[in-house]
Amino acid sequence: MNQVPKSAAVLAERVMQGDFDAWQRSIVRLGGCTNPIHLVGNTTLADAITGEVLYSFASDDRGGRLLTACGNRRTSVCPTCARLYRADTYQLIRAGLVGGKETSPEVSEHPRVFVTVTAPGFGPVHTRRERNGRLRSCRPRKVGESCPHDVPVGCFTRHAEDDPELGEPLCPRCYDYAGAVLWQALAGQLWHRFAMELRRELARRVGVTRTGLGALLRLSYAKVAEYQRRGLVHFHAVIRLDGAEGADSPPPGWASTHLLSDAVNEAVGRVSLPAPGGDVIGDRTLRFGQQLDVHPIKEFGAGERLTSAAVAAYIAKYATKGAEAAGAVDGRIQRSADLAMLSVRAHTRRMIATCWWLGGLPQFEALRLRQWAHMLGYGGHFSTKSRRYSTTLTALRQARAEHRAEEQMEALGFAHRSTVAVGQWRYVGRGYSAAEELIAAGVRASRMEASG
Repeated sequence: MNQVPKSAAVLAERVMQGDFDAWQRSIVRLGGCTNPIHLVGNTTLADAITGEVLYSFASDDRGGRLLTACGNRRTSVCPTCARLYRADTYQLIRAGLVGGKETSPEVSEHPRVFVTVTAPGFGPVHTRRERNGRLRSCRPRKVGESCPHDVPVGCFTRHAEDDPELGEPLCPRCYDYAGAVLWQALAGQLWHRFAMELRRELARRVGVTRTGLGALLRLSYAKVAEYQRRGLVHFHAVIRLDGAEGADSPPPGWASTHLLSDAVNEAVGRVSLPAPGGDVIGDRTLRFGQQLDVHPIKEFGAGERLTSAAVAAYIAKYATKGAEAAGAVDGRIQRSADLAMLSVRAHTRRMIATCWWLGGLPQFEALRLRQWAHMLGYGGHFSTKSRRYSTTLTALRQARAEHRAEEQMEALGFAHRSTVAVGQWRYVGRGYSAAEELIAAGVRASRMEASG
């Protein structure tokens, strides 16, 4: 005789309770969030003029706790909340390309390019190479050539897309793990220097000072970090030229897409940053990699691929991914003893171990490498933008919250009354019970099926 699963039995018991419908709605409204936050407290809605109490709500009305979505941006942690974050990022990026969300539609006429800057090489790694639709050898070299550690410097394998060797160094002893970790930790500063150097280069090309350039135009951007298989990030960015007043003002006539593209190509090659700790690991100068892609963003044209919608979707996709895309772990590492227990590939383990080693030395204390070891040293934001690029994620979330509040007020019959809400809430935990998880799993499955 088949045994009823424990969680199903608990759910069946929960169905018999009188408040089942309200309890179920409190789970369904989370949309399948995998790790909801538990709050306790209360809210009172009163007439703003008379002070009359119109409505009150307490967590006791929902079994003692109120569940709210976790809001995590990473797909590996919560696909439901990541989907919403991805949609918000898409709207933010697209608004800076075609207008909307309180951004002038005139930005669609401004010069803008899609840029990808990469990390440099710290040693040869296994890679997948294609040319003219044909899969090529990973790293063809003369047969018999070896590194100082007697490891062949070539690889003639035609790697499949899911080959676990991809991203792994050909010789781990030759690979510069210290340099890779430091580049990762300082990549955000390199980008900052690039943005300043780009302004200098634009000023040089038009024959004005950088201060003078600021009186003529403004440079705006939005970027996202993507992990490569070798565990290092590269940046995808939209860069736009506006008038001196920002998106609402047109740039000067000489500010062309061609000028911007050339300036980006020149500025990237000039950016450098001395790495700390030269007395421990040797002097290193950090730069971006030689691989650089700069493409104009166009809305029209036969076969045009880099449209505003395509670029916004591409950037939004990577805004919800983290180091787990390179085989790292989701949570922070608390102890050195945990390193041996990590279920990660060899290259990732060495990156994490290098973060831990360098992070314990005073020369690298400011980089907080142990805190970011699970991110392979990268502690920067995954998606950032300049102040006047377009709207903000906060504004998008606030607009959504206000819309939901209006719907609730209408449902309560107070849509046309001036009201004020007073309450207090505090965090008491997170997660689902066994019965709640069954409901949430059903919601997730339904949404996945509906999305195709």
